[in-house]
Amino acid sequence: MGVRLVVVDDHRLLAEALASALKLRGHRVLAAGAPSAGAADLVIARAPEVCLLGTASPAEPGAFDPVARIKRERPAVAVVVLGPVPNPRGIAAAFASGASGYVRHDERIEGVERAMAKARAGEVAVAPPLLQGAFAELLHPAAEPDDEGSRLLQILTPRELEVLVRVAEGEDTRLIAAGMRIAPSTARTHVQRVLMKLGVGSRLEAAALAARTGLLDRAAAEGIPSGPHRGE
Repeated sequence: MGVRLVVVDDHRLLAEALASALKLRGHRVLAAGAPSAGAADLVIARAPEVCLLGTASPAEPGAFDPVARIKRERPAVAVVVLGPVPNPRGIAAAFASGASGYVRHDERIEGVERAMAKARAGEVAVAPPLLQGAFAELLHPAAEPDDEGSRLLQILTPRELEVLVRVAEGEDTRLIAAGMRIAPSTARTHVQRVLMKLGVGSRLEAAALAARTGLLDRAAAEGIPSGPHRGE
């Protein structure tokens, strides 16, 4: 018995090609569309048994938001992700969002059908080698030389790092300018540049990020002065 399904992909041509192939094999395709970000709307409207969601960028933030929405509003629908093999955290993100399966995008059509059948039956549909690789890397991660604090330390100049330290200590633009012996307009420019590089929208967020990543301790280790008795 064929599966009632919706097929979506970041590329419409791929979605329509897969849909056509599955129709020829006896499945009932209720809709095919692109991009994958629109999957939730199609699924909510058509209520299939299975949604095949193809994504070219499984590691992108929010890639699996449609899956979470589908499971929230149509919990009976099984979602199978088709995509390149991301890092283990990418696979974990798919399942954490509610996906029932993850299939490599270069899988044969028979493999896609098997995943659909498993997902419809309430089983987890993921190839054992894919799962084994994910577990192996999660259990024995490769050494990563830089954490977030190190990365941020590299993108800030020593002067910007001092500005961040002063911001974290609650100094306003006037005090930053006086302490660094620069014009207030220059101090304001430095602050804005620091916020932009850190990807935050306020001084409070910058201070919180600096504290969370240990950036302030790193600044002290780099010899950036702090506290009320800076050597200026």
